[in-house]
Amino acid sequence: MKKIVFGSIHPNAGKTSTIVGVINALDKKVSYMKPFGDRLIYRRKRLWDYDAALIANMLKLEEVHDDITIGFDHSKMKYTYNEETLKKKLEEVAENLGGGSEVLLIEAGKDVIYGGSVNLDTFSMARQLDAELVFIVAGDDDTIHDEVDFINEYVAKENVKFKGIIINKVHDLDDFKSTYLPDIEAKGIKVLGVVPFKPELTYFTVDYLAEWLLAKVLAGESGMNNEIMNIFVGSILTDEAFRHPIMSAEKKLVIVSGDRTDLIMASLDGDTAAVILTNNFVPHSNIIAAATEKNIPLLLVTTDTYQTAKKVESLEPLVSLRSTAKFDVLKNLIKDNVKMEDIIS
Repeated sequence: MKKIVFGSIHPNAGKTSTIVGVINALDKKVSYMKPFGDRLIYRRKRLWDYDAALIANMLKLEEVHDDITIGFDHSKMKYTYNEETLKKKLEEVAENLGGGSEVLLIEAGKDVIYGGSVNLDTFSMARQLDAELVFIVAGDDDTIHDEVDFINEYVAKENVKFKGIIINKVHDLDDFKSTYLPDIEAKGIKVLGVVPFKPELTYFTVDYLAEWLLAKVLAGESGMNNEIMNIFVGSILTDEAFRHPIMSAEKKLVIVSGDRTDLIMASLDGDTAAVILTNNFVPHSNIIAAATEKNIPLLLVTTDTYQTAKKVESLEPLVSLRSTAKFDVLKNLIKDNVKMEDIIS
């Protein structure tokens, strides 16, 4: 069984999305584990890591939940395991999960050092599992060069089976390949793929947003799968809001106080994915009825408009089980731009 650890220097490089694409692109029996969780959620009366829950459901591994992620908390891990017992636990989990599989994909923590104090950082994980290591690199061109230099210097010191890098979220693929890729390859690093940026992967659905905000759905429940592409914050005067170009944009999210009746009604007349009603203000019943008729969700939150907008701005558009269109995009991105045979050879 081939074991591959996917790591990244910084958070949000696209490890989970890459793994989802690899799983869907591989014509092999695949299993998955994420030993140290860093995106804690509570589901079905159990603690899960968000990424692990997503892929466990994809691969129908729910029954082995307790093995997919063995820990979430540094202090508890220190109390439960020493270096020797942790290595034994990791080997047991890998064997249990990978039994009958040709490839075991292992997701490291949110960045390269996360879990280092409990021997579950990216390099330690690869060594303890005797797995090959693939780094996902993403960012602007200068950031990518910085990360490549870091990887080039530290991999040689860490005594791991380094497979190579996948460069992710590249905005101008042709320019990058002609201008920057030769310099990177000249450093002696194996480039397994260069994956272009796809804006549709940054969009999120209304139900994902509602879960993040802990919002109450007042209307338009049938539109909870609506995709959000643009965001308008209705904190300006009504006349200015009507002239704002975002108000005529497609699939927009409008964030507005629940007492701004004129602006809410105007939002319901356009291509609106959802309306967030702030300040815990419930609008008149005729607005709720209009939103229900047009399948536009009204989400009620207790925070004010500014605080709500800041929360939405910080939202990371993670892939969810309902993201079937994103699954297809990720599969095609990996198949078209990553040397799969080099990863699994």
